Amino acid sequence: MITLHGAGVGKGIAIGTAFVLQRDVLEIPEYVLPDNLVEDEVTRFRRAIDSARQQLKRIRRHIPSNAPNEIAGFIDAHLLMLEDRVLAEEPVQTIRTRKCNAEWALRVHSESLVDVFDQMKDPYLRNKRTDVQQVVDRVQRNLLALDHQEHEHLSDDIKGRIIVANDLTPADTVLLKHYRVRAFVTNLGGPISHTAILARALGIPAIVGLHGATRYLRSGEEIIVDGKRGSLIIGPDKRILREYRTRQKDIAHRRRELQALRTSPAVTRDRHTVHLYANIELPGDVQAVRQAGATGIGLYRTEFLFMNRASPPSEAEQFNAYMRVIKALGKTPVTIRTVDIGSDKQVDGRAGAETVNPALGLRAVRLCLQDPSVFRPQLRAILRASAYGPVQMMIPMVSSLDELQQVMDIIDDVKNELKHDGQKFNRRMPIGGMIEVPAAAISADLFAGRLDFLSIGTNDLIQYTLAIDRVNDLVNYLYDPLHPSVLRLIHITILAGQRAGIPVAMCGEMAGDVRYTRLLLGMGLRVLSMDAANILEVKKIVRECSIRRLRSYADRVLHATDLRELRALVRELNTQG
Repeated sequence: MITLHGAGVGKGIAIGTAFVLQRDVLEIPEYVLPDNLVEDEVTRFRRAIDSARQQLKRIRRHIPSNAPNEIAGFIDAHLLMLEDRVLAEEPVQTIRTRKCNAEWALRVHSESLVDVFDQMKDPYLRNKRTDVQQVVDRVQRNLLALDHQEHEHLSDDIKGRIIVANDLTPADTVLLKHYRVRAFVTNLGGPISHTAILARALGIPAIVGLHGATRYLRSGEEIIVDGKRGSLIIGPDKRILREYRTRQKDIAHRRRELQALRTSPAVTRDRHTVHLYANIELPGDVQAVRQAGATGIGLYRTEFLFMNRASPPSEAEQFNAYMRVIKALGKTPVTIRTVDIGSDKQVDGRAGAETVNPALGLRAVRLCLQDPSVFRPQLRAILRASAYGPVQMMIPMVSSLDELQQVMDIIDDVKNELKHDGQKFNRRMPIGGMIEVPAAAISADLFAGRLDFLSIGTNDLIQYTLAIDRVNDLVNYLYDPLHPSVLRLIHITILAGQRAGIPVAMCGEMAGDVRYTRLLLGMGLRVLSMDAANILEVKKIVRECSIRRLRSYADRVLHATDLRELRALVRELNTQG
């Protein structure tokens, strides 16, 4: 019996036999073409692009009607990449100028694009390199006349099995749903990779980033996938099998209990109301929000509208996307965050100025202030949407009052434009700021005096406070939400909101982690925004809690000077009602 560990991203446990998907590494030839064959090569390349487009459209048509919207969204993203100039047009110029074969021209330009993504510090954007590689792989296989091995033509061989692969494409996931795959394991990926997002959307156990899984496993071997702990057990003995089958039954029972809470209010035993909101990226995510019983959208990430395209989305396109969410949710509050593009990639796809540390460079509100041509259309679209529902606007990465004042001046200017144009908008639309930089947390009282609400983004706040990259395998063990400095910054922000009489929310991963729910409630948070899949578990804890009892524990945690004592207090707190 062997146990391997990766990142568990899909909840639950699966027991079954492995089906190992092998994809050979492509060998890309390089050769020079005679003059009379150059245009024929251009035609061959364009046919390969068109074939890839038709393949993806065919796969999209076969997505089951009950499949999560995320699957179609990722396939749409791949279709958009096929329109990108770097992949679709620049190789043509290289074929003509260097007289090289199409495969090599595509490789040259795709590697330069992947390098841009590799240099990004923003985890969401850096993970887009995987999508680029998958799209390029599809086109290369067309050029090389190879079988895509996407398993589009697989028989029932994978039905009820546990898939083990180097990585999975969005197209692969269509088959996971169709063949009722029990779980999957991949060598690559992290907690926020598209593979992880799809695992959560499909609601099946999964482990990503389990390096060497395809090397250790053979098809037909009995395995256990523990999606919560990120453990893969190969060749379990009878005792382990009995233990995990019992856990499976417990999990199924717990899920039924949680579903019964969907329409119940998130109210503590001593009658404190807690608002449980959802984080979304796409209009299609609204379905999951409804199923989870969320009472609002605490974070609508708008980056997806700006990705995989040659130019920023128009005001009309953004307005239509926001309206789809507003109409679908009715009177439910929606908080739209202005675009948080990373530091070293402009929205038109060109690399920005080199930065020694991109995480400290041009991103989010800094980029928007430098390029109002991107910022102003989004502000107009959000303000116009505010006329049709309870919309709030949230500004990411604020770090100084001067920066905030620049934003407010532009918003006032845009409001005057809309008024002059006769456009409807909510003139009192609440405007908030994300507290995700230590400087902002320390000055939270100053920001609270200028804003209508604050929202703590723990992902970046923890990284910036502890000077670590949470997706870097060498240092991510240092990523610690319970570090005293992190807890103190969160507490400072909560107190600032309370004194100013404005709401303070939390929309980072910490908000949806049940290990911290009681502590956050005890510290004074009453608005938590998270992945929709976590809402019912958090709600269950909320309904079991007494704020009065949690406060005393939270105070002791905040004053603890010994880390072991602090962690012991949190463990004890999690046993309290």
